[in-house]
Amino acid sequence: MPANRFNGFSDYGVGIGLRVAHYGHILSEKPVVDWFEIISENFMVDGGRPLHILDQILEQYRVVQHGVSMYFGSAERLNREHLKKLKRLVKRTQTPWLSDHLCWGSVDGRYTHDLLPMPYTFAAAKVTARKIRQTRDFLEVPIAVENVSSYAEFHASEMTEWEFLSEVVERADCGILLDVNNIYVSSRNHDFDPVEYLDSVPIERVAQIHIAGHSKFRKYILDTHDHPVIDPVWKLYAHAIHLAGTTPTLLEWDARIPSFGEVHEEALKANQFIERCCEKAAV
Repeated sequence: MPANRFNGFSDYGVGIGLRVAHYGHILSEKPVVDWFEIISENFMVDGGRPLHILDQILEQYRVVQHGVSMYFGSAERLNREHLKKLKRLVKRTQTPWLSDHLCWGSVDGRYTHDLLPMPYTFAAAKVTARKIRQTRDFLEVPIAVENVSSYAEFHASEMTEWEFLSEVVERADCGILLDVNNIYVSSRNHDFDPVEYLDSVPIERVAQIHIAGHSKFRKYILDTHDHPVIDPVWKLYAHAIHLAGTTPTLLEWDARIPSFGEVHEEALKANQFIERCCEKAAV
């Protein structure tokens, strides 16, 4: 199946997040990995160990940047100093695209360091899309926005989450980082059909997919990234691949991190779904 307009990197295959716990193993053993995703903010520094490690990784592997603090949905203007530091890192890594979250998290220069859900209104979509376009134009690299997991909803919302995501990316003319675990988590917390979500987003804009594990509590599900991917999330991933075709896929595992081998093995399970999709497309 051919790559869509926002997915020109179908050869990227399956990657994993670059985490401190695995630095030693990666640098000494040089395992075969399709690519690593880095959290941009961890490397937006002038020097020191983070950049020393990153430069060694870049000598051997492809790297894609993923951010956690652009807060496209916040009402305030973009932070120019943050963008300048981010652009220096973009040039260093030569990331083929850059992703961040469809959320808000800052007010008057104060940062919550959390990915807060947005009211799904046309006014919010307009402001968010404008900031995404401004970021793309400044950084000169394609942008993909990620759907977040949520635990609260706004009475002011004028549409569903998937309608809001679609509205934003169409207005911004940007890509989507489709997190199927987040879709599953939010669907359980807010009682909607996750398959309807997948079927309703502009699938031609999906540039990357995230898979992850989560924690189940009595009244809600929390996106913890500290467990293997469960079967219902794998099924959603299979459906997403069926719709979008071969798409760069990233396993997130950010807490209670096991050995590199265990994380990599979990990530590579995605290949069986990609292969099935390609087999069906070839028939």
